[in-house]
This record gives sequence, structure tokens and C-alpha cells, in this order.
Amino acid sequence: MRFEPIPLPAGQRAELETAYALPPRAYHNWSHVQAVLQHCSTVAEAGPGWTRPREVQLAALYHDAIYEAGRGDNEARSAALAREAIARWLPAAGIDAGRVVELIELTARHSKLAPGDVDPEAALFLDCDMAILGAPAAVFDAYDRGIAEEYAGHVPGFVFRLNRRRFLKQVLGQPRIFLSDFFHQRLDAAARDNLRRRVGR
Repeated sequence: MRFEPIPLPAGQRAELETAYALPPRAYHNWSHVQAVLQHCSTVAEAGPGWTRPREVQLAALYHDAIYEAGRGDNEARSAALAREAIARWLPAAGIDAGRVVELIELTARHSKLAPGDVDPEAALFLDCDMAILGAPAAVFDAYDRGIAEEYAGHVPGFVFRLNRRRFLKQVLGQPRIFLSDFFHQRLDAAARDNLRRRVGR
């Protein structure tokens, strides 16, 4: 079944969709959220499943709700927005808002975490967000162009290219790109192919 354990109130969903449209984004938009939710659904249907699916769903929905290219506090601000939204829209749903906040804030540490640094469910959630690295080449290339477009006008082009290449090389150099066995087995080879092609190795 679809990974949508909580039907959102219409007003909450409308607020979320508006948040993801501002500022206009080439990658970190509502389509990205839907892709992450689809990976969450795959974990539910073909993988180990989720023990706290509602918290995972809300973390996926809010993890990039506030995104301004080049800022270092996007994740913290998105987590705070999620906490406020849960209190406002879902006060009686029994949601562990602290867990939602924890998962969102962990997305700030992509490429800096090893499999043992987080619990198994957090590892799966983070891998759902990073699964784009193992996408088909054309999809990966569109993602890479989208990131560049989002940074245009915020960071000088040569600085972006230098930092982007450094980040991708750092990811490629890790023993494990994906924290969970489920995504490691499914996407590691494709991710390494994409990253090698992108950094010219």
C-alpha cells in the first residue's frame, strides 16, 4: 500500500506545497518530497518496513520545507516548522514531534555519517533522501543541474563547482554511500557510477 499513514488536513497540505514553492526551486521542491515518500513506500513494501511510519512520513514532508541555497540553517528551520505544524494541525494524533525534528536535523549531516552513527530507521530515512544518487543517469544529471540552478546567483559559479565536486568526491570516497543495507544493496553500484562520471574519475 502507499506510504501515507496520516492523511494531512487540507490546510496543512496547502501550506506545505506553498512552502516548497518559495523560493522557486529546481530540485528541493514538492516533486522531491514525493520522490522521497515513494522511497519510503518502497521500504514499507519491499524492505524492512517502518516501526514509526507517521514520524518518518512527517519528516519526509517537512525536511526541505525551508530551503535557501547556501544557508546552513535550512534543516533546523524546517525542523522547527515541522514541530509548529504538528502542534497546530495534528495535536491529538500522538505524533512524537521530537523524533520528527531529530530526523529532519540529521539531513544536515549527509556524507558525514557512518552506518553505526544512527539507528536503523534513521538510516533508512536518510537513504530515502539520498536515493537520487543511485537514480538512472538521466535522472541523476537532472538532479545535478537542479542543484546548480538553485545556487546560481547565491554563490559564485567557480565556488559552487569547487564545493560541489568536493562534496561528491567525499561521498564517493566513503566505504558506504548508503547507511542501510537495504539501499546499499540496491543502489550503491549505480550511485558510484553516477558520482565517478560526475567528478571525472
